[in-house]
Amino acid sequence: MYLLSSSYKDFITVCYKCRFTASGLVLGVYEKEKDDDGVLFTEAAASFDSSVSGKLRELLSLSGPPLKLGKSRVFYGLHQDFASVAVVGLGKKGVGVCGKENWDNCKENIRAAVSAGCRQLQDLEIPQVEVDPCGDGQSAAEGALLGLFEYDELKSKKKFPVTPQLHGSADTAAWEKGVLYAEGQNLARRLMEAPANYITPTVFAEAIEQKLSPFSDRVIIHKRPQSWIESEQMGAYLSVSKGSEEPPVFLELHYTGSPDSSQAPLVLVGKGITFDSGGISLKPSSGMDAMRADMGGAATVCSAIVTAAALKLPINIIGLAPLCENMPSGKANKPGDVVRAKNGKTIQVDNTDAEGRLILADALCYAHSFNPRAVVNAATLTGAMDVALGSAAAGVFTNSNWLWEQLHKASVITGDRVWRMPLFQHYTKQVTESALADLNNIGKYSRSGGACTAAAFLREFVTANHWAHLDIAGVMTNKDEVPYLRKGMSGRPTRTLVEFAAVLATEP
Repeated sequence: MYLLSSSYKDFITVCYKCRFTASGLVLGVYEKEKDDDGVLFTEAAASFDSSVSGKLRELLSLSGPPLKLGKSRVFYGLHQDFASVAVVGLGKKGVGVCGKENWDNCKENIRAAVSAGCRQLQDLEIPQVEVDPCGDGQSAAEGALLGLFEYDELKSKKKFPVTPQLHGSADTAAWEKGVLYAEGQNLARRLMEAPANYITPTVFAEAIEQKLSPFSDRVIIHKRPQSWIESEQMGAYLSVSKGSEEPPVFLELHYTGSPDSSQAPLVLVGKGITFDSGGISLKPSSGMDAMRADMGGAATVCSAIVTAAALKLPINIIGLAPLCENMPSGKANKPGDVVRAKNGKTIQVDNTDAEGRLILADALCYAHSFNPRAVVNAATLTGAMDVALGSAAAGVFTNSNWLWEQLHKASVITGDRVWRMPLFQHYTKQVTESALADLNNIGKYSRSGGACTAAAFLREFVTANHWAHLDIAGVMTNKDEVPYLRKGMSGRPTRTLVEFAAVLATEP
């Protein structure tokens, strides 16, 4: 606790009043310029400092070295309305998009700093926290809500609940937008983190239906049963689901946000394996529990549509999520089996753990029936993607330069990056040379370019001119790489999908 000896009586008075105050405050401060010895506050922080007669500036100078990016310092008893004030370091003022990093440094700095301040006040069990918009209310809101989230629904001891809100009224619209973006990603995190016995295909579909219920005037939901899947001749999808006792559900979402209901839709497709044991090609037991999140593609796609509806984006979006489990049983796919996809192509299943591409194949075929403006699928598809890029970015395989540019532009804004990967014929040849069928579900050289051969396989079920496959296996979890996300399932790249849809909504 930092005190000014000349103000001890005032301090005691304020502290007494703070006993009945349940609010905290997060304020930003920039790194000092080379020739500036003073403290460089944000507008909100400067106003607060003025309201306490410069005490905040004085305490910052007395309490230690200048705050670095992402670091924070807490002061008590400064103001009768706030029990604690966390000051956070925002880094250098005026930074913007960094070409080398492929993101906006200013936005990322705000997210990281606000997250750090909110968590520090959470540790002090302060239930209401006001947040300085730091010049970008949306990024501040995202940092606050993403940073405070932790999946503890099944624990007896839970994190202290904190409600962040905007400090002041200057950036209300941007703050509210950031809240919706963050809540969308947190929905995906919650779905991905929940145990597989809690989130079955049926429960997943019901959870999304419940989240979309407030928007029933603009959203139509179809929970397609196994009989419908069979009638659509989705043999590849059914071959995966038949190994489990849990019935498959093909979740189909129609969001009509455009004034022109006939506008060609953006179709988002998400891999929905609610648990992936590997099937007969059983995975090692170590780390298999993380495969509860193998429906990360479906979670991020559906959460993005929930967010688009909440934002009332003027665009038509269709979401497709083939949901099922991949389990070993007497009914499960066996290595060497041949199955027939919706478009009539036969597939030799040499590895039952390469199941995501099988269910996506049928979903992609179905996506074309809507005459889409563009098709984007997301899937935790290959461990090879994690090896290639780690958690720095999701890999994008696309047949469209225009689509790549839109996705990349969106990712720079959100800080949830994407990176373009190759779709060479070199990889196509490795999946089209099969002993028993038209295609093989693994590449001929199984250890080489696995993410690329998986993408090449999916392209065999695409005729649309604008299609992109996002392999999100590498960004599925967060350890400590993204400072404003706690350890666990990341919910990435939900915000990038939302921003992509928002950008697309503004184009003719």
